[in-house]
Amino acid sequence: MPAVTLAGDVSMPIVGFGTWQLGGEQAYQAVRQALESGYRHIDTATNYGNEQEVGRALRDTGLARGEVFITTKAPPSAAGREREAITASLNALGVDYVDLWLVHWPPAGRAAPPMWREFLAVRDRGLVRAIGVSNYRTDQIDELIEATGQPPAVNQIPWSPAQHDPGRLADSRDRGVVVEGYSPLKGTHLRDRLLVEIADGHQVTVPQVVLRWHVQHGIPVIPKSANPGRIKENFDLFGFSLSEDEMARIDGLSKE
Repeated sequence: MPAVTLAGDVSMPIVGFGTWQLGGEQAYQAVRQALESGYRHIDTATNYGNEQEVGRALRDTGLARGEVFITTKAPPSAAGREREAITASLNALGVDYVDLWLVHWPPAGRAAPPMWREFLAVRDRGLVRAIGVSNYRTDQIDELIEATGQPPAVNQIPWSPAQHDPGRLADSRDRGVVVEGYSPLKGTHLRDRLLVEIADGHQVTVPQVVLRWHVQHGIPVIPKSANPGRIKENFDLFGFSLSEDEMARIDGLSKE
C-alpha cells in the first residue's frame, strides 16, 4: 500500500476507509470488512458517533494497534476543552493514541489559533502522532501558521475530478500540508462518458478509476461503503494504472 509522509515522519496509507453515516452494527461490520480486505487506514470522527464500533472492529480483527492508521476529528465545540475531547475519543476507540487528529471544521467559520495551539500541546504529549484540519481555506491555514509557526499536517476536504483544483493543491503542498480527499465518489458523476470509457478500457469500474486518479495525484482518499463487495472493490486499485493522457483528461472534468 503506497503511503504519504506527514510532518513528524508519520506514514499514512494513501487509501483509507471512511465511516461517515455508518453507525452501530453496520459501522462495526463495515470497518471489520475493510480491515479484513486489507485497508490499514480508518477515518472516523467524534460527530460520527461510531468510534466505539471502529475500536471494537480493530480489536476483533486481531491486528496490532501499530498496523492500522486511525484518524478521528474533534468538533468545533471542543474548542477550550481539547484535552477532554481527545481523552473521550481515545476511550471510545479503546486505544492509547490516534495517528491523526483533525479539527473537523473551522469553529464559527474562523481559523481559531487558540484551538490549534491546544492541538499542538496534545500532540506533544504523545496522545496523537500528527494533527491537522478539515474544511479549512488556505487563508485560514496561513493564519494558523502565522500564529504558531506550524502548519497542519493534513487538510481533509471534498475532492473529486469535478472539484480538482491544481492551484489549491500546489498552495497546500508549498505549505507542507497534505490534501486528503473525502466524498470522492459522491462528488463525481459516475456515468460521465469519459470516466466510463476509461473504466471500460481498463476493465475496472468508474469508482476504481476515480480512486486510482487520486492515488496517482498523491492525494490520500477515503471512500466509504457498507457493501462488502464495494468495500473490496474500492481497495483494488493497484492492478492497473492510468496513462498521463487519461490523467489529464480526467483533470479536465473540473473545467466543464
